[in-house]
Amino acid sequence: MESGAKRATVYFDPALHKALRMKSVETSRSVSELVNNAVRESLADDAEDLAAFEKRAKEPLISYEDMLKRLKKDARI
Repeated sequence: MESGAKRATVYFDPALHKALRMKSVETSRSVSELVNNAVRESLADDAEDLAAFEKRAKEPLISYEDMLKRLKKDARI
């Protein structure tokens, strides 16, 4: 366990817990490491999404109908 790590109690669905234990054995990594990495990746995805939203926040809004017309015109749908 890394120094400064904090302890938390997490309750998993039994099938999910079994899958985590199996992956832990297969990859020679602890369940804690697998969960930490999964949470880290999820938070990074959220941060990327928020950055994309902020970057586009000042773009003009377009109606749903106008977007459909644009997509049809560009042969995307």
